[in-house]
Amino acid sequence: MNHPDSQDPTGTPDPAAPSGATQPSTASGFRCGMVAIVGRPNVGKSTLMNALVGQKISITSRKAQTTRHRITGIHTLDDAQYIFVDTPGFQTRHSTALNRSLNRAVTSTLTSVDMILFVIEAGRFGPDDQKVLDLIPPKVPTLLIANKLDRVSDKDSLYPFMKQMSERHAFSEIVPLSAKHPDDITRLMATVKPYLPEGEPIYGEDDLTDRSERFLAAEILREKVFRWTGDELPYTSTVLIDQFEAEGRLRRIFATILVERASHKAMVIGQKGAKLKQISTEARLDMEKLFDGPVYLETFVKVRSGWADNEAGLRAYGYE
Repeated sequence: MNHPDSQDPTGTPDPAAPSGATQPSTASGFRCGMVAIVGRPNVGKSTLMNALVGQKISITSRKAQTTRHRITGIHTLDDAQYIFVDTPGFQTRHSTALNRSLNRAVTSTLTSVDMILFVIEAGRFGPDDQKVLDLIPPKVPTLLIANKLDRVSDKDSLYPFMKQMSERHAFSEIVPLSAKHPDDITRLMATVKPYLPEGEPIYGEDDLTDRSERFLAAEILREKVFRWTGDELPYTSTVLIDQFEAEGRLRRIFATILVERASHKAMVIGQKGAKLKQISTEARLDMEKLFDGPVYLETFVKVRSGWADNEAGLRAYGYE
């Protein structure tokens, strides 16, 4: 177990770590493996994912349920390829078809990865965290990531907290960090690497994700909807890409924001269309940065009641 002030780049487990914890391989050679990032909503999983990949792949916002799909982010070095899988926050408070779909994405991911990063907020562990921890297969190497370390004023209080956490599960290691600090990310990468199995890279060295530009465009626009509507707009809004055309470096994108009620539509559009214009402008600028070229974006808002609690409709909109 690493002390919160430890900067040991090797990620060596503390002798006090549980005896059942899986120890990393020490064999030499190229390493490649899949690493799931799991946790309850709003613990910083997507922020951590983006920091590990070095590029914005998974969208972020203060709103719960921002991440709704398994997002794969790829980071390739000379001697290792990390394949990170960001999952939706496990939902425990509502039982809609959408939430059931999100939870299936979490549980199916946990059985098909080489290791798991279980993310919590440093110094905080509640019933919703425990429900996610209960899903983790005991034989999969798991690092406890105590995120948002920068928000903890008394770092000494973390040591007894982490000792308690080590008694809850046979974590391979416990890593306190802030996903916003580059040095912490470098330390985490070094800690993860020995747990990756030896093997050839699966993706090209320049690949950042296995998701299409069309998918990423929809995610970027959905992020801006959440950011500009705050807590007013229920989570049951989504984005559909109606048309995506690439002409050289130019992308022409026509998108629809789906909401459940006419009042929600008014929230997204805003007075004289001001809010929708702001949402679209910020989304377009982010798309141009990600796609490295100009983007023409046209956005519409439509009402489609009950889409989030309809299994067939969810599949049609790309949910698993």
